[in-house]
Amino acid sequence: MAATTHTPDGTTESCRVCEAETPHDVRIEIRTESKKEHNAQYSREPYRVTTCLHCGDEDVLRMNNA
Repeated sequence: MAATTHTPDGTTESCRVCEAETPHDVRIEIRTESKKEHNAQYSREPYRVTTCLHCGDEDVLRMNNA
């Protein structure tokens, strides 16, 4: 996981596109992984989603790698 710094203006992380520490929007999303409708309710997993506020690059990391 990326190193995160909290500042009064928000969260900064290293951006692979900008190649610098930039402000990021960081959130947790519950995403459905199964394409099959009858299994969808059992295939939800948490993902950490970060979006660079400078260039818009989005990075997604699955939180539960069981």
